[in-house]
Amino acid sequence: MKIKAEGLLCPEPIMMLHRAMQKVKQGEQIELYATDPSTERDVDRFCDFLGHNLLKKETSTEPFYFLIEKQGNKKVEKIFK
Repeated sequence: MKIKAEGLLCPEPIMMLHRAMQKVKQGEQIELYATDPSTERDVDRFCDFLGHNLLKKETSTEPFYFLIEKQGNKKVEKIFK
């Protein structure tokens, strides 16, 4: 799945990523293209908090590119147990 978030500002790229993660199965990958510089920090935190794998990150030129693999929401599950 590809998310085209060029020109959108925080928090919209991460909200779009979150919605996409709800639609895909564990192990599937999502490509995110964005131009907002804060997206780099936000994607790192999103993946770390929810336990997804950030497989690739290219931020040297716009649009920035992120390849994220969905994993189980391990950290969220721990919070609610």
